[in-house]
Amino acid sequence: MKITTIEADNWKMDGGVAFGVVPKSLWTKVYPEDVDNLIKITTRCLLIQTDNRNILVDTGMGDKRGEKYYAYKYRFGEAGLITPLKEAGLSPADITDILFTHLHDDHVGGATCFGKNGDVEELFPNANYWCSASHWEWSKNSNKRESAAFFSDNLEPLEKSGRLNLITEAGNWIPGIELRIYNGHTRGQIIPFIKTYGTTVVFTGDFIPAKAYIPIPYVPAVDIEPLLTLTEKAAFLDEAEQNGYILVFEHDYYNEACRLTRTEKGIVAGETFKLKNLPL
Repeated sequence: MKITTIEADNWKMDGGVAFGVVPKSLWTKVYPEDVDNLIKITTRCLLIQTDNRNILVDTGMGDKRGEKYYAYKYRFGEAGLITPLKEAGLSPADITDILFTHLHDDHVGGATCFGKNGDVEELFPNANYWCSASHWEWSKNSNKRESAAFFSDNLEPLEKSGRLNLITEAGNWIPGIELRIYNGHTRGQIIPFIKTYGTTVVFTGDFIPAKAYIPIPYVPAVDIEPLLTLTEKAAFLDEAEQNGYILVFEHDYYNEACRLTRTEKGIVAGETFKLKNLPL
């Protein structure tokens, strides 16, 4: 099994939103901001290749929104999946499965695009789509905190494709990949645990979006149940440190992956690295 990171978007977010109740005097020590209090964000997707499957975890925000939307997101640099997939030797038609950690716009928007006739169509014509059943239902019956993150033109084409698969419970998905469900950031977020390279690689999604969020109190303001996030994260970090898991961060502009280490002050990030330079 081979895994490759695929960077779909670079954009910016208000630092106060990103770090919630953590004071700026603290979070700026671990994640730099600009003069407008904005921090750089990457949407780093994950390509998992087995003998017969090319699996893409999340798809970035895509290009269907108007200029105002992308100005609000402060997107910069190159964007989209075509180029990084080509660099990995693939086209969208080669992707067999897309696993969504969840359906917020920056994770699902890139699965569809405008076709030649101006209609929204699938970017990945041969892919099966996977999402937790609880999160799909959550997205269809949105709440005031999250409604701006769910777009009908992101979700309806997936449903109409006939290839949408809803996962009802955590557990083994395919050989070598276990799926777990966490509910603090949003209801029914899927996090994949991948057995490869002689260890377990965890693609942390918005559960632990960046290295800076490893300390237990560091929780984004957008999490729907921050106290639940605290509990989920504490249990996960203990397990991950004990077993030497590798964490791959979806939104960390500066750090791609790390292992954890236990100190007198608790569990902290060890040395960071890129997967292509994975220290075994």
